[in-house]
Amino acid sequence: FLTNRSFKTMENGNYSTVSEFILLGLSSHSEKQELIFALFLTMYLIGAAGNLLIILAICLDSHLHTPMYFFLSNLSLVDFCFTSATVPKMLFNIHMQILSISRKGCLTQIYFCILLANMDNFLLTTMAYDRYVAICYPLQYTTMMSLQLCGLMLAGSWLIANLHSLLHTLLMARLDFCAKNVIPYFFCDLVPLLQLSCSDTSLNQLMILLVGGLIVLIPFLCILISYTHIVLAVLKVPSARGKQKAFSTCGSHLTVVILFYGTITGVYLNPSSSHSAEKDSVASVMYMVVTPMLNPFIYCLRNNEMKRALRKVFTRQTSHRL
Repeated sequence: FLTNRSFKTMENGNYSTVSEFILLGLSSHSEKQELIFALFLTMYLIGAAGNLLIILAICLDSHLHTPMYFFLSNLSLVDFCFTSATVPKMLFNIHMQILSISRKGCLTQIYFCILLANMDNFLLTTMAYDRYVAICYPLQYTTMMSLQLCGLMLAGSWLIANLHSLLHTLLMARLDFCAKNVIPYFFCDLVPLLQLSCSDTSLNQLMILLVGGLIVLIPFLCILISYTHIVLAVLKVPSARGKQKAFSTCGSHLTVVILFYGTITGVYLNPSSSHSAEKDSVASVMYMVVTPMLNPFIYCLRNNEMKRALRKVFTRQTSHRL
């Protein structure tokens, strides 16, 4: 671990600066690596296929060209990119029996992980607002959720997500890493890297708690407010069937929201001193691999329109082959 370092000389003496990091992954036991490789490869392929199928189904079915499915297709694209930012590198390292990642590669991974996690966060918020408008203002839905507004919401989400990820990446790039370079994760992340730095990380931790906290808290409050209004509106519906239909349109989204916020909050909104490597590693697997893999199943199994669209895709493929 100590051989791959670049050495610099400063006025106050000599010290070494880490030029690459060691990703330990989920287990340091070599006998478990084949099992981990097979498990993550399977989850990655299932998640990638599921999310790409959703995008394809929405693109091909004109009945799904609505704001709800516009945001869902973008969520599926982000989920596919999210897992692709980390899992292929992990699989490559296991296959080649290489544990290292360059400092530039580590910073690049941090940038895209924060960017795509933010986009997941913002898209879930826009989808909650879409359901709020659809249920609370059904007659004004087409006007309130216009194509222009959807485009602005998506563009604004990408802009804020890019600025936030750039902030943390630049703050991380200014730090020095002088001794330890072992990360007990399968990817580069803010918290374990800050624990390895020999520089003052107080500004980085402050930005994680303040800016990162606001980035998570404000959208979460927007989702909470949206669902509060949705519940109040649904309770006013006289028929039980009408209530069930209204709640069913939100069930898939609400399940994904619980999965996403339940895992990501514990990793990023606690002081670094309270973090456990094992606990954080499991949580990171949940929100970076498991949740993106489950999202297509959650939306497809609970959504009849998505089921019909997917049947059309498979029927079309079968007819082409025949």
